[in-house]
Amino acid sequence: MTAPAPYVYFPGNAREALSFYRDVFGGELELHTYAEFGREDGPADAVAHGYLTRGPVSLFASDAAPGEASLRSEGLVLALLQTAEPSTMHAWFDRLSDGGQVVDELQERPWGASDGQVVDRFGLHWLVGYEPEPAAPTRDAARGAPA
Repeated sequence: MTAPAPYVYFPGNAREALSFYRDVFGGELELHTYAEFGREDGPADAVAHGYLTRGPVSLFASDAAPGEASLRSEGLVLALLQTAEPSTMHAWFDRLSDGGQVVDELQERPWGASDGQVVDRFGLHWLVGYEPEPAAPTRDAARGAPA
């Protein structure tokens, strides 16, 4: 892994959250329980360490142990910019919006780019956006002749 990836402590729903993100983005999901790690500070079937990798989004998570702080975020946005084709970006935005809260619809902006923001049902805030695709050159312009 060569880039930072979020590690989220969920309030007991890490399995559901990571499964949701796998369904949205694809990739490979691996989950390990408290019991597997020999932990006795929470339910045996709680997620002690889970990760989504090998897709466009890498995310690590676990269920917060009793007394441990769980996800609460202000001023942090996970940016998905130019990560996929526009149709895929719109599909991701729609899926993340399901059960979440749209902060700003994914739409074209006056400067030509498209973006939008959503807080998903698990509390993660996403910025989804892309630049317009460059116009294909006309046949004459491709040969160097005026169009």
